[in-house]
Amino acid sequence: MATSYPYDLILFDLDGTLIETAPEIADAVNDTLTGLGHPTVSQQAVNDWIGHGTRELLIQALAQVLKTSTQQVREAEAFPAIEAEFGQHYQRRCGTRSHLYPHVRETLQALRTAGVKLVVMTNKEGRYTQTVLDAHDLAPMFDRVISGDTLPVKKPNPAGITDCLKQFGLSSDRALFVGDSSIDVATARNAGIAVWALPYGYNMGEPIEACNPDRVIPDFSALTTSLPARDTAASA
Repeated sequence: MATSYPYDLILFDLDGTLIETAPEIADAVNDTLTGLGHPTVSQQAVNDWIGHGTRELLIQALAQVLKTSTQQVREAEAFPAIEAEFGQHYQRRCGTRSHLYPHVRETLQALRTAGVKLVVMTNKEGRYTQTVLDAHDLAPMFDRVISGDTLPVKKPNPAGITDCLKQFGLSSDRALFVGDSSIDVATARNAGIAVWALPYGYNMGEPIEACNPDRVIPDFSALTTSLPARDTAASA
């Protein structure tokens, strides 16, 4: 593939990159905790736990309110039932308080028109990933969706990126990862591809600049309007 665009493949994180999902994730977590008779957790805490998948986020929340270790929560006999209860709450909450970040839909459409392959690569479990994408009518935009349970490993392991490069017959210099966290930056680095980061997502309370992405872009419009000269030259 040889598009006029500097990249033939762009992979995107989901939560905090394409869609602001934290408010409804917090709602589902607190629905679950309240149902168990536990205190709720703050929105900021949920924001800071996002990145390793919804299951890990629930574990973190339970560990905090129970004042115990995450390992004890994982090993608890009751945890599978609690996780299933959370799943019901989250499925119901999906789309109720989430929204696309500015310029996401029109930018994805412009990239598709340019012939760029588009992939979602998230650590969120597949059943929730699909629900969120469907809630915002975003699934048709993507050539592939890789969730946290699609492959035996998840981010920051680069297997998803490597698999996409093989699937689409591309070299690493023709791929870009767009995310909002240190996990996304590490994933791209581990795969040897370029990485751009957005400053408005969920990076566990740390500034995204500290992760040293190749670029920090203000919003999605930069993917079509602010291409760096060195990238354009490299594609010639």
